[in-house]
Amino acid sequence: MRQTVCLIPGDGIGPEVTRAARRVIDAAGAEIEWLDCPAGLDAERNHGELLPAVTLQAIERHRVALKGPITTPVREGHVSLNVRLRKLFNLYAAVRPIRSLDGVRTRYEGVEIVVIRENTEGLYSGLEHEIVPGVVESIKVATREGCRRIARFAFRYARERGRRKVTVFHKANIMKLSDGLFLECAREVHREIGAGIEYEELIIDNGCMQLVRDPRRFDILLLENLYGDVVSDLCAGLVGGLGVVPGANIGENCAIFEAVHGSAPDIAGQGVANPLAVLMSGAMMLNHLGQTGPADRIKAAYNAVLAAGKPEEVTRDIGGTASTEEFADAVIRRLY
Repeated sequence: MRQTVCLIPGDGIGPEVTRAARRVIDAAGAEIEWLDCPAGLDAERNHGELLPAVTLQAIERHRVALKGPITTPVREGHVSLNVRLRKLFNLYAAVRPIRSLDGVRTRYEGVEIVVIRENTEGLYSGLEHEIVPGVVESIKVATREGCRRIARFAFRYARERGRRKVTVFHKANIMKLSDGLFLECAREVHREIGAGIEYEELIIDNGCMQLVRDPRRFDILLLENLYGDVVSDLCAGLVGGLGVVPGANIGENCAIFEAVHGSAPDIAGQGVANPLAVLMSGAMMLNHLGQTGPADRIKAAYNAVLAAGKPEEVTRDIGGTASTEEFADAVIRRLY
């Protein structure tokens, strides 16, 4: 039975990389019915809205989407559509698997970390106001239910995948109430369902130092929203950058899988962007949908392309000369 997936191309290089990823997913034999859903600057130009109702209705109905990057302006302009989607569909868990890839040279080897980030609370609640001219206040929100929910997700994820340890990064020495509640809930959930899983807490500044000293000491990282955003990008840098890591936003009955890199308007339309992050996210999506066969074939194929390291088959960000579509072609050749 074919499953409908909302495809959100996004802005900048988004349409190019999602098109290439879609070709590979189809070639791998995935039973997917694609539904194109506009969002972002192109959607505003063509539909009069950044996040059209037709897109929201489609996600509400089909409960799964694959998304390219969407531009978020700095300081001025519209609020982040990524944050809006997470809140609208209560996608409370952001999951970012980070692993070293053969053929992608970095300072580190053997990195295999999963960053699990609370996705709906914290400073990203967007509660800001100007108290008096020149004085702005941002409110950090932490609820017991939100903190327990993401902790349960992390420990369930660890158990289901045979992971060994969960490490919480926090700043509870300063933010004793909000980060203190996050720690309290993580400890409670570890006692309730974390038997056999090692549990560790690190103040976030120390945790970041330990990450760059030896990332192999970490397994699963559990963080509140802002910390998770920053640390997940730091971890991506350990294995080659945002172009080689996938991302997922997961709720109780809806999930959006996405490339977590930017829309890169400076190279949009040139056909040189790396589609790997969207493709890896697509493989995560297939596993989520229970289509593990095509997901495994895709993963084996892109691993083989990267390991071979032929310049004409990999994009320039990882040392090659291939175009977006040429990289997709190379992956498709190795599906068989």
